[in-house]
Amino acid sequence: MKKRCGWVNLDCPQYVKYHDEEWGVKSHDDLYLFEMLILEGAQAGLSWLTILKKRENYRRAFDSFDFEKIAKYDEKKIEELLLNTGIVRNRLKIRSTVSNARAFIQIREGFGLFASYVWEFVNDQTIKGGWNKRTEIPATTKISDLISKDLKKRGFNFVGPTIIYAFMQAVGLVNDHEKSCFRYGEI
Repeated sequence: MKKRCGWVNLDCPQYVKYHDEEWGVKSHDDLYLFEMLILEGAQAGLSWLTILKKRENYRRAFDSFDFEKIAKYDEKKIEELLLNTGIVRNRLKIRSTVSNARAFIQIREGFGLFASYVWEFVNDQTIKGGWNKRTEIPATTKISDLISKDLKKRGFNFVGPTIIYAFMQAVGLVNDHEKSCFRYGEI
């Protein structure tokens, strides 16, 4: 049996698949980066498993995270989303998805890609955590604080340092697989 990070719920195939195939894998795909930024923000105050189980609903509700389309959402669309039981129906989180799409586009206009912007914070190199157990992994770092502050300055919401650190872990800016996890060395 493969050794995995201590946070993985082995009773949930979705969770295992996410850990084994996706979490911590370096991504420069702006569509995926936007999706993860929004999902990590949606998680605020909830468990990741809750969001993971609703992920396909989010993809359907938010046009597969097409930030160009989401940036054009109007009040009618926001009200429609608030009635969607398949997603977290939090008005602030839904509105932030729309405003974050607009801010995301502005970053792309300035940097060419959001990936170019965000990966610049780590010199395009994944930071290796090197933790023995999950209790050693920080909730924030100086870099997540820096990215958070910069994103807020650029008009983003639901991008506090803890959310940004979770985003960094998800998209491979940092490799926080435990050293005993089979994925630590693979990433």
